[in-house]
Amino acid sequence: MISPASKIRFDKSGFYFIGLVGLVLLGFWPSYFSKIFNGTENYSLYFQFHVVMMSLWLLVLITQPILIRKKKLAVHRFIGKLTYILMPLLFISVILLTHFRIQNHAHIVDNQKLYGPHLMVPFKDLLILGTAYIIAIVYRHDINIHARAMIATGIVFIEPALVRFLVHSMKDAHIAYYLTIGFVYSILLGLMILERKQKRGRWVFPLILGLYIIVHSILIFNINFSIWETFAKWFAGLPLT
Repeated sequence: MISPASKIRFDKSGFYFIGLVGLVLLGFWPSYFSKIFNGTENYSLYFQFHVVMMSLWLLVLITQPILIRKKKLAVHRFIGKLTYILMPLLFISVILLTHFRIQNHAHIVDNQKLYGPHLMVPFKDLLILGTAYIIAIVYRHDINIHARAMIATGIVFIEPALVRFLVHSMKDAHIAYYLTIGFVYSILLGLMILERKQKRGRWVFPLILGLYIIVHSILIFNINFSIWETFAKWFAGLPLT
């Protein structure tokens, strides 16, 4: 007898995202959280706004699966509708913080004569986060696809937190970055292997992995597109911050 294909328990994903909170604390402890406790924190309002938005999204990722487990479907749907406001605000927080940082480091960027690479890292995360969220909303009535896409929005949080933790631990930014990429890819590949026999929604994780490979290749091999550089310079010149 052929055993039934194992299924990923998406309603348990909230507990895994609690672990992600721990990773975020570890990654940002030296540069942010520790400074809050010792009174030396002096980050801009743009950064604080970004922290609030990201924290709220993590809270959504934790509570939504738990609400499903407890069959609190009305509350789950209500929070889902609130994300129509939360996700655009999260995007705005990233855009404003990125613009503020470029303005503060304008002399470095001008010396390098390239704005594109400074914009690629945050916009890479927005591309993957936005793609996953749009999929989740379009297929909100299909749990097989919706749940996978929401998990993918959480995977986006791993890279910025883990790479900072490894840099603080290893003091080698390049090795830390490659290890982080390998870890993210391993998670996506592991999920793809676990659900290889499922019939619906299997395309979500391969799509996210494909996007990661494309944007990471651009960053690692320092590929520069003139149209992206033009856009980056235009963005840097906007009176946003």
